[in-house]
Amino acid sequence: MHHIISFFIRNKYFLLFLLLEFIALIFTIQNHSYHKSKFINSSNAVTGFIYDKFNIIDKYSNLKTENIALQQENNRLHNLFNATIKRTFLPSKIHLDSIKYHQKYQYKNARIINNQYLKATNTLTIDKGKKDSIFQDQGVINHKGIIGIVANTSNHYATVMSILNENTKINARLKKNEHYGTITWNTKNYKIVQLEDIPIQATISVGDTIITDGKSTIFPEGILIGKIDSFKIVNNRYQEINVKLFNDMSAVKYVSIVTNLEKNEILKLENE
Repeated sequence: MHHIISFFIRNKYFLLFLLLEFIALIFTIQNHSYHKSKFINSSNAVTGFIYDKFNIIDKYSNLKTENIALQQENNRLHNLFNATIKRTFLPSKIHLDSIKYHQKYQYKNARIINNQYLKATNTLTIDKGKKDSIFQDQGVINHKGIIGIVANTSNHYATVMSILNENTKINARLKKNEHYGTITWNTKNYKIVQLEDIPIQATISVGDTIITDGKSTIFPEGILIGKIDSFKIVNNRYQEINVKLFNDMSAVKYVSIVTNLEKNEILKLENE
């Protein structure tokens, strides 16, 4: 308190000057419409600038929440899209015998907490496990395409065998036709995977889109993988079809886990 009083005593003339200047400024603004309008416009600009900056900070702080919400909405739309309504069609009108939703795939969101992409056998770790109904051999994707396949699970976490793993093999096909092959990785470039077993009669071009073919119980048909980056023909067959991934595997964060609700029935039938 003593320091504050001393400060005012030492600077009493300067503080008095500032007070008089402030009073004079108030009178000037109140008695002159031009100065008043300028002051109001300036104060609004300053206030608007401050609010804008605070709004940017607030939006940035809420990005994580918004990303999770968008991922959940994306999963909801996936689940809705995979539900089909069975109808009975009559010549004159349409009757609904019953509305039955036959959903083959279910999607659950998760977050990547560890990501490898520079090794030969890369894996990722996600923050969902057995208690979230995450099990081995489930597909892992995001809005840009394939991420990998669930390898091992604990109660609360799971490891994912990345598409960038020399042991990964994923059924794939050309989007423009029904010719299919297998996606593998030669460990050379984390942005490029390889498409094998495409027959020579299949016409391919640089830029062709590669998607999943739906022949396994892991991924639905039509999930994006990448685009053909280069290829060559040797001994009348395709060799080294390189596919540039849509995903940047060095910067993935939020994913969806794909559950095939008919997987057990299919595998049981095939084993018999």
